[in-house]
Formats: sequence, C-alpha cells, structure tokens
Amino acid sequence: MEMNRMLRRVATVREDERGDVPGWVLITLMTAGLVAVIWALAGPALGGMFEQAIERVSGL
Repeated sequence: MEMNRMLRRVATVREDERGDVPGWVLITLMTAGLVAVIWALAGPALGGMFEQAIERVSGL
C-alpha cells in the first residue's frame, strides 16, 4: 500500500517537471544578443590588442 502511494507521488512529480521551453528560448536569444552587442563594441579593441601582442612576439 505504501509503495503504491510513493509510485503515484513520483508519477505526479514527473508530470509537473516538463519545463518552460519558451522561457529558455527567450533566455538563449537574449544571451546571444548580448554577446553580439559586446563583441561589436569590444571586437576592434581586442583585435588591436591581439595585433600588438603578435608584433611584440615576432619583433624579438
């Protein structure tokens, strides 16, 4: 009798944990947007730093 009650409780919990797919899609899209904006702003500076580093190493 106790086992049946536990199995029903587990089945109920499993059905409730389907997740919020649209929420995760929105979070993923917003994260991708933020990465694109940050990359657009910081990309030239990072490229310049990389070129300076390569010049210093190859100048030795």
